[in-house]
Amino acid sequence: MHYKVTSQDLRKALGDIKSIRQQMARTTEFRGYGPATLAATAVFAIVASAAQAAFVHDPVTHVATYLGIWVSTALLSAGLTGAQMYTRSRRIHSVMSDEMIWMAVEQFLPSLSAGVLITIVLWGYVPAALWLLPGIWQLVFSLGIFSSCRFLPRPMLAAGAWYLLTALVCVSLGDTRALSPWAMGIPYAVGQSLVAAVLLFASQEQEQDQNES
Repeated sequence: MHYKVTSQDLRKALGDIKSIRQQMARTTEFRGYGPATLAATAVFAIVASAAQAAFVHDPVTHVATYLGIWVSTALLSAGLTGAQMYTRSRRIHSVMSDEMIWMAVEQFLPSLSAGVLITIVLWGYVPAALWLLPGIWQLVFSLGIFSSCRFLPRPMLAAGAWYLLTALVCVSLGDTRALSPWAMGIPYAVGQSLVAAVLLFASQEQEQDQNES
């Protein structure tokens, strides 16, 4: 008995394969973030803080320069992390790399978009409230980490909690003291170092388990 495979059957089969891969991606721990890269972003935060301390003595009257320093740092960090995530995922997750990368982006995109939009609105329409930005940035970053925790090592919750705590501290300052260079530098340097440590510990555990098996 011969069966004729139609284009509809082929599309259905491909759709089923795609669905299976997506489901596997949702239940697989993402290993595309590299500890060294995340540690490098901690260094970027310290450098940015030093640059602000040296060149922006009054961020309230030099908001554009303040934003330029920190937005540039964020873009540099995101670019480095994204490039390394792509190459690392290709190597580790192989055929599922596209699904895994999209899952990682999907988790961070809402909070990242919210942070960008709030920054634009405050800068353009409520400049008196710009001192809230460090707290808002750290808050949306914590939400992005919490959203990603379901496919990252569980101790990553500590990093999300750290950014939530520092966000609340920045907001509690209640004035332009929140624009201090170290109100951004210390939270992100410590937070990204914590993220890097969690990833490093998790990768060492995975290697140890593989060697034992």
